[in-house]
Amino acid sequence: MFDPVEKLKEFIRHPSVSADPAFKAGMKGALDFASGLLGSIGFKVEVVKTDLHPIILASRGDNTDWPHVIIYGHYDVQPADPLNLWNSPAFEPEIRGNRLYGRGAADNKGPLMVHIAAVGRLLERRPDLPLRITFMIEGEEEMGSPSFGKFLETYGDRLREADLVYLSDTLLPSEDQVVITCGLRGLVLCDVVVTGSKGDLHSGLHGGVLRNPIQAVSELCASLHKPDGFVNIDGFYDDVMPVEPWEREQIQKLGADTEEYRKFLGIPAFHTPPGYTPFEAIRVLPTLEFNGIGGGYQGEGSKTVIPSKAFVKISCRLVANQTPEKIRELLYAAIRARMPADVTYEIIDQHTGTPYVVVPPDRSNTPADQSPVLADAFRAADKVIADVFGKPPLYLREGGSVPIIAEIKRVTGLDSVMMGLFLPEDNLHAPNESFNLDVMEKGMRTSERILEAIADRK
Repeated sequence: MFDPVEKLKEFIRHPSVSADPAFKAGMKGALDFASGLLGSIGFKVEVVKTDLHPIILASRGDNTDWPHVIIYGHYDVQPADPLNLWNSPAFEPEIRGNRLYGRGAADNKGPLMVHIAAVGRLLERRPDLPLRITFMIEGEEEMGSPSFGKFLETYGDRLREADLVYLSDTLLPSEDQVVITCGLRGLVLCDVVVTGSKGDLHSGLHGGVLRNPIQAVSELCASLHKPDGFVNIDGFYDDVMPVEPWEREQIQKLGADTEEYRKFLGIPAFHTPPGYTPFEAIRVLPTLEFNGIGGGYQGEGSKTVIPSKAFVKISCRLVANQTPEKIRELLYAAIRARMPADVTYEIIDQHTGTPYVVVPPDRSNTPADQSPVLADAFRAADKVIADVFGKPPLYLREGGSVPIIAEIKRVTGLDSVMMGLFLPEDNLHAPNESFNLDVMEKGMRTSERILEAIADRK
């Protein structure tokens, strides 16, 4: 059996930045590394070409009477910039204390290595394990998975043979508290560009006779929320899934301290819609946020102009039962209704994502037709995680978005068991990204035992 930490170091050394063509060799290196590693533990490996970066499909076991688990991961990483803020080179992994530092260590090469190593250990111990396993590893997650939808449509029939998807691309609140994510928010993103005059104007000669595009953008933004923090668009909350009592109980079990959270964020006070704690709001409510705004002179000192253009970047996070199509329609209608008639504007679509939710078994709102193998996987995770980590997992919706999970559900009908393995201090997408090696070892033991329990289900 290979040394998983040394293999993770090797994986990280391939600078697989999917969004930058300059890293083509790093992408190819990471692809070949992951393919070769899976082949070395007995998997039949297929590399599926896409318009950008290939997808790995690696499988073992062909007995259709066995349960079938798809393990998802991605081999691409975020850019490492700004490089000067790293304490060690981003693609030269280094262990300091109980952490392995390097770009991709936590997102997603470390968690993916956890599952590859767990499967390797399990098959070494039980080569005839009655479990079909398919690794599905993409190379475009960090750029929005543009090829994944077409891949799912092409390979959907083959993937539908599985019972569930198993992955680790979500968060742990602490080293000893595992969260199994049972909901992800969807997305609607757009840019709004407002134009006034045909060019920038002298504010002294022309001020007071036309609407400044910055003012138009600011007034639009101010109109999109109510004073209490709720979004001010009719129908925005109509389809929001109600919060079940068991969900509120799980959130309370986090034991998170509101005051500590406030200090961590560095804010004077929360602005949370009434009826929700901050920890509830980020999991169960949709949002509308401004992610970028600009217009006019941005340099040192003053330049007294009325800019020709101004812009704002808007994102909405959606929760279960909402659809991006409806929210986009409501948002665009509000923008059109509130935009002054004395400017022109353009709404530029960006990408969208559908929210996702899966209800663990034995809850009041668990679907009656839930897959028995999926239910057993959740129950196995509950027992094994409690044993290995010392606490049972919490089942929480997460504030972030992983749009491919909902896409997998839409195309194949498969639900996902999402076991968090990275920590807040792992610095995902930031300089000095790292992966906690204690969590890595516990994660391997946990994954090995969960997969074995699925194989041995009665």
